[in-house]
Amino acid sequence: MDTQLIHQFIKNALTEDVGDGDHTSLSTIPAATQGKAKLIIKEDGILAGIELAIEIFKEVDTGLKVDVLLQDGAEVKFGDIALTVSGSTHSILIAERLVLNCMQRMSGIATTTHRIVSLLKNTKTKILDTRKTTPGLRYLEKWAVRIGGGVNHRIGLYDMILIKDNHVDYAGGIANAITAAQKYLADQHKNLEIEIEVRNLEELKQVLAIGGVNRIMLDNFSFENLRAAVALIDGKFTTEASGGITEANVAEYAACGVDFISMGALTHSVKSLDMSLKAY
Repeated sequence: MDTQLIHQFIKNALTEDVGDGDHTSLSTIPAATQGKAKLIIKEDGILAGIELAIEIFKEVDTGLKVDVLLQDGAEVKFGDIALTVSGSTHSILIAERLVLNCMQRMSGIATTTHRIVSLLKNTKTKILDTRKTTPGLRYLEKWAVRIGGGVNHRIGLYDMILIKDNHVDYAGGIANAITAAQKYLADQHKNLEIEIEVRNLEELKQVLAIGGVNRIMLDNFSFENLRAAVALIDGKFTTEASGGITEANVAEYAACGVDFISMGALTHSVKSLDMSLKAY
């Protein structure tokens, strides 16, 4: 866990929510009131965000006592209790919504990822996330993908060179894009992997003739062409399939023999896992 990034996220989120005070709690509950609450799972799935929840409670009030009953990655069912928290009721109520928002979102992503990973358990193919994440929540969403058994693709624009169709077109072709990327890395003394996206078998053949990349993304290929592409690459480069891949067809894509499948759906359109924090 990147504690510096996490603590900055929590501070920003609390500032957004609390403003100049939780006036509902301040006006209805005496300041010294102590209480307990339990985090109740209301839907079957994979739990994610427990470690983050601990940090949120700690940031709100170091006096809050959190008892963790279930760990990140656990398979949970309706009615399970993930954790309990005790201490100042004002502090519990301030932390409540941020904890739930994060854990519900992260658990939804982990649940979806786990389900898709399970579909591919008898293949060599691994599931990747993408940059199709919620602004400000990328770290949490990619963390949830890992908890669900998936693999993180690049984190952002800074940790890998990924030459996509627009880059190729603006650069004036595949050869220009690859050679320019190689020169840039040499000039800047950077050690980054290079991946290039191809849209058809002809572009793939151009990449194979030039070389100088680490991974080839086969975008929106038919199953027939994907199998042909994997055969042409013949293990010389890491392969990744992308575009139009869903839970319904992911196993068929994996059967074509690719090393990775990237799915924006892991983060951009998942349903949050239902849970609540209730006093007891």
